[in-house]
Amino acid sequence: MPADLRLLGDGVRLALTTLTVAPVRTGRVDRATAGTAMALAPAVGALLAVPVAGVLLLLGSLTAPLVAAAVAVAVNALLTRGLHLDGLADTVDALGSYRRGPAALEIMKKPDVGPFGVVTLVLVLLVQAAALAELAGGPAPAVLSAVVTATAAGRLGVTLACRRGVPAARPDGLGAMVAGTVGPVALAAGIAAVTLLAVLAVPGRPWQGPLAVLTALAVAAALVRHGVRRLGGITGDVLGACVELVTTLVYLGLVLSG
Repeated sequence: MPADLRLLGDGVRLALTTLTVAPVRTGRVDRATAGTAMALAPAVGALLAVPVAGVLLLLGSLTAPLVAAAVAVAVNALLTRGLHLDGLADTVDALGSYRRGPAALEIMKKPDVGPFGVVTLVLVLLVQAAALAELAGGPAPAVLSAVVTATAAGRLGVTLACRRGVPAARPDGLGAMVAGTVGPVALAAGIAAVTLLAVLAVPGRPWQGPLAVLTALAVAAALVRHGVRRLGGITGDVLGACVELVTTLVYLGLVLSG
């Protein structure tokens, strides 16, 4: 097998095992493979959106929209082992402590969730469920497009956080393996693809989806910069926080009406 195809295959496997519960055997794991995997993260998000949207559409025709939305949010968490939500809680607890460097990283490693983390998780899940409930009554193509846009954009937040120039906070762990592995061409291609996909997310308002994606990514970039200042770089938890933050903001942007 050509080296490029082997790298792509290993990158796909690593992306799936890192971002989902898919029972896929990992291949080669190094920084080159990690860069490929992180560049492919939005595609993994789009794949995850299919069962989430399917559950939302199916249950939306059988029960109350909010119930369908809550189950869809639960399915999304199940398919990702809840790792992104855990990363969000740990990141918010660390940053909310106002500690820096090793002291903040130590908070992230603790198994319990502090008050900042709990409140953030509740708010994020509420916003996601409320937004999905709002989307549930729409046409199936629009629902699918909106869910794909939000979940792909959430994983694009990971691609953004792993761009070149962003350091790792620790010398080991997921952050050390993936930090700085995504080049500018791969990042630009991911942003262009998800932004183009977002054009279809809000029927009759083709500008709203792209605006929601770009705004959410700008907020994620600010989070990454703040994390670098306070923690010294990114960690796996910061990547999870980017996923949930961008996903939530995109959902919110998609259901806003002017």
